[in-house]
Amino acid sequence: MANTLIVGAGWLGTPLAETLMKDGHHVVVTRRNQARLNELPASLTHSALFDFNQLNAAKRLDELVKQHQITHVVGAFPPGFRKGRGQEYAQQWQMLANAAKQNNVEKLVMISSTTVYPNLASDMEEADASLSLAADSPYFSDNARIMLQAEQHVIDSNISFVIMRCSGLIGPDRHPSRFAMRLKQVSRKAPANMLHQDDAVSAAKFALDKLSNQVINVTTPHTVSKAEFYQAAINKSESEIPLPPVTEQTDKRILADKLLSLGYQFHFNSTLDAL
Repeated sequence: MANTLIVGAGWLGTPLAETLMKDGHHVVVTRRNQARLNELPASLTHSALFDFNQLNAAKRLDELVKQHQITHVVGAFPPGFRKGRGQEYAQQWQMLANAAKQNNVEKLVMISSTTVYPNLASDMEEADASLSLAADSPYFSDNARIMLQAEQHVIDSNISFVIMRCSGLIGPDRHPSRFAMRLKQVSRKAPANMLHQDDAVSAAKFALDKLSNQVINVTTPHTVSKAEFYQAAINKSESEIPLPPVTEQTDKRILADKLLSLGYQFHFNSTLDAL
């Protein structure tokens, strides 16, 4: 069985680690500080402190991979755009890819995001975003370019890789009715591209077990408009949250066709079922 390192045992990395352990993997997880490490479930017996910003981070990463004879690496850490630290994200992935390459890691899985896609109101397949496409297009955001640079480090590593571009994540502690309070508006013409935690975890396991050298969209195959989705979420939560103002603004739809064609079966085929 694989020896798997999950860098970033957060909302997605922790349940993924538990799932892999049940399947017989030896799993090592990291968190950035001791307080967060202490909060990990007792079932996760192998954990380590690691922060990309610590002194000698590259050396520490190298030690971790060697010590546990890691064969598979999953990066499930956020880009930190909200904290203004996004520029570091591509460098962090370069460090991770270098450590994996130097230690002959067999597979590298990146939890990326549909943030990489251009701001165009059309269907988005995997080929619609790349670093070269973003270089001379005004439709890609600065955040998209940073994430695509990070993805490129993974692609260029010469390690078997899977890049998972996940849609908006929902599930335990992330009920979308809570998001509704922070939204300025919702559109009846923009698709709600969402992904339940169960499918994010299962798709990551599927990627580790079955896929090689693939970029995949991981998003619930069938969805409704943002207006309908958030109204349904509010109704389901039985809360008194008002629906934000409804607009007619169009937006992109993320397609899961490739992942389906590769044999993955979603737990939730519709975003309304995922509520």
